[in-house]
Amino acid sequence: MKTQRIFPGIVLIGFGLYFFLEHSQIEIFPGFFSWPTLLCIVGIAFLIQAYSGNEFDSILPGVILLGFGAHFHIVENLDIWPDNIGIFILIISLGFILRARKTKSGMLHGMILFIISILILFYDKISTSFGILETSTANIEKFWPFVLMGIGVYILIRKK
Repeated sequence: MKTQRIFPGIVLIGFGLYFFLEHSQIEIFPGFFSWPTLLCIVGIAFLIQAYSGNEFDSILPGVILLGFGAHFHIVENLDIWPDNIGIFILIISLGFILRARKTKSGMLHGMILFIISILILFYDKISTSFGILETSTANIEKFWPFVLMGIGVYILIRKK
């Protein structure tokens, strides 16, 4: 019964603190009073629920919400931070990996997403270092979504 109170308790404390700071006009950093901060609060609540309540399935949504909220804050304040789909896939992969460390399932999914995110984030550097011509690069960009769908179908229909 105690663990069912952790998540809503942390969310209410976090939102209360957020609105108190907003009302008091105490801004911790530029852009603090925005929706990404609320994502971070809910993500933190999921993570506290996961680790203190031993409900490790809450790790994935916690990492995703905290990671997305942090990303939107960082991308506004740091010019070198990547702002493409690769960073979102990286955050999701980290959520799968952290959850898999506690639940012993889902590590393969996390590693596949991690590799995909690295390939997307560093695609330009990888293609130039291997000397891929521009025409072959254009072909790869056309077909990589089908590779992702194929991996997804394989995961769905494979037998254990």
